[in-house]
Amino acid sequence: MRKLTYFIATTIDGFIGAPDGDGDFFYTFLDHEFIDHLKAEYPETIAAPGRAQLGIEDAQSRRFDAVLMGRGTYEPGLKLGVTSPYGHLREQYVVSRSLTTAPDPQVELISGDLVARVRELKARDGLDIWLCGGADLAGRLVDEIDEFIVKTYPVFAGTGMPMSRAGFGVRPLELTGVKALAGGQVITSYAVKR
Repeated sequence: MRKLTYFIATTIDGFIGAPDGDGDFFYTFLDHEFIDHLKAEYPETIAAPGRAQLGIEDAQSRRFDAVLMGRGTYEPGLKLGVTSPYGHLREQYVVSRSLTTAPDPQVELISGDLVARVRELKARDGLDIWLCGGADLAGRLVDEIDEFIVKTYPVFAGTGMPMSRAGFGVRPLELTGVKALAGGQVITSYAVKR
């Protein structure tokens, strides 16, 4: 069975973006060591334009062959004309109630029973499913998430878009990995205890 992994960038105080959701400030912390780590361990999580810039267009997926994102996460690329940001993955899903037609044939829209659809996707053969964001989607799927991989950047925001809007609940996790990089970024992995 495939896992649903919330692989996300955050500030040290748990925000994945500014109050309006903009996360461009994270680019300041993309140094060579961090980018090399992403290229080696998570190349599939780099969007098509970035893969082209880094010369890794043909890099094989290591962890994920599907991506699931909310409309808010998908929208910034769409505004730039990037209709299939992760076309190198087997499956791309955008959760939206407002989009009625997928802007790209490689993108499938999910508008109905999200939890049922995610359970069906998890039951398929393949690599794991990357939950790309954002906070509302992570909140709706909190009980379906099997693993968290949190890229913590060395910045304190004070306020912004939280990692999740799941509401309070004690959800025990097991630490499965820690990678600290010289630029102050820390990547922690947690399995959900069930």
